[in-house]
Amino acid sequence: MKQFISVNDVPDINALVKKALAYKANPFVDKTLGAGKRIGLLFLNPSLRTRLSTQIAASNLGMEAIVFNVDKEGWALEFEEGAIMSGNTVEHIKDAAPILGNYFDVLAIRTFPSLKNKEDDYSEMFVNQFIKYAGVPVVSLESATLHPLQSLTDIITIQESAKLKSQGSKLKIVLSWAPHIKPLPQCVANSFAQWVNAWGEADFVITHPEDYELDEQFTKGATIIKNQDEALKDADYVYVKNWSTYTDYGKIYENDPEWMLTNEKLALTNSAKVMHCLPVRRNVELSDEILDGPNSIITQEAGNRVWAAQAVLATLLTSLKGGTK
Repeated sequence: MKQFISVNDVPDINALVKKALAYKANPFVDKTLGAGKRIGLLFLNPSLRTRLSTQIAASNLGMEAIVFNVDKEGWALEFEEGAIMSGNTVEHIKDAAPILGNYFDVLAIRTFPSLKNKEDDYSEMFVNQFIKYAGVPVVSLESATLHPLQSLTDIITIQESAKLKSQGSKLKIVLSWAPHIKPLPQCVANSFAQWVNAWGEADFVITHPEDYELDEQFTKGATIIKNQDEALKDADYVYVKNWSTYTDYGKIYENDPEWMLTNEKLALTNSAKVMHCLPVRRNVELSDEILDGPNSIITQEAGNRVWAAQAVLATLLTSLKGGTK
């Protein structure tokens, strides 16, 4: 593995999950693997779990982690090729990224979409320009369209907590849209769909209101059901997340509180485990009774962010040292 931008960079999902769970059992087993190596964590947008979990993961491997909030502490970067920089941007990425590549052995980047121009957001220009010019492995800490570390965490958490099924049967995993007070990116939903489809070990259903279809490049292989109650029937896992519209990009058409998951809706499932990437707006996206109830594995899920990051960084470090994938 040379970089970590999407599931397409991972040759074996189950092997990476196994590595993550091994680190959870023994966090410091490879405490010298990253000795003398430095990771730059660059944030163009805020973070809590992603930032802290990646710092802890790097420390567990003996790496030095340096955090830089580009949006608050650095120059405004220009990413367009051939730009005439007569506006607010001060430094071009083709000048900044090679220097960062000299300073760091691995670069980890977090950015969000504008939700204004779909073509620009879905081109993944920011991350791709870092990859093009930095000359070192790049890890996505969330991009305009995907959140791969979160999705790896989700697969880890599902495998770790999975109930035994009868031979030949699969888990049923449902990704359910939830209400929110403002338009949110499709990143987490896109990424979760991409990873569950690539994993291929579950019956995967996506449920959302009319007009909230996601990009088919991520959802292909899933069953789409627009009746939430029907979708939830016999589910083993329910992943709750809001996202804004994709076709008429970045809009809120619907905010029906009936889409919020409650214990009444959970009764339709196979006593499903409930997941969410956090942060969560209580009693808007998810009810208190769910979040504080026995079916929630959201805290366990968030804790596993460390082990997902550690497995990814260890794999990249091994590649840098000329080892096997």
